[in-house]
Amino acid sequence: MLAYLSGKVLVKRANYIILVVNDVGYKVFAAPKLISELGATAAIYIYHQVKEDGTALYGFTTLEELEFFELLLTVSGIGPKSALAILAVASVEELKSAIAMGNFNLLTKVSGVGAKTAERLVVELKNKVDYLAPAAGAAGQIKGEELEALVALGYSLAEAREALGQIDKQTTDSGERIKAALKYLGR
Repeated sequence: MLAYLSGKVLVKRANYIILVVNDVGYKVFAAPKLISELGATAAIYIYHQVKEDGTALYGFTTLEELEFFELLLTVSGIGPKSALAILAVASVEELKSAIAMGNFNLLTKVSGVGAKTAERLVVELKNKVDYLAPAAGAAGQIKGEELEALVALGYSLAEAREALGQIDKQTTDSGERIKAALKYLGR
């Protein structure tokens, strides 16, 4: 399996490039953003798809993008072209944040991804996404275990973030922070 290619960019098209590595040209499908950023040479991470009727290569700038692409492929109904289109809509961090918060509206902007598919993406990936972003303007650093504890008690991720964001930043003990968040939520 191919995992990484580095070479000269021979051709750029709307959804693929031809990358020459040691006199062999590889057709690599990529998001338009990646293609527009490429210069005369490129070094890209590769997802190598092998099927009965052929193989295909998909390129990414970072290992994080490749790993998120592979995670998207675990969702039923999402193939490589749809996953690539999803990555073209927003950054990996924005996508992870939207999934973690249960916001599927960002995903419906992708051509070919309707509301039901976007909801399925959120449901299937919510527990797999390792991103727990602090609430905007949060006073202190929100720890993952604090969010998990509040969610386990039945609060939504958004409610838990909101409550933890209201706690005095001087409070650093997780137990005290959870107690303070519960008081806030009990109002």
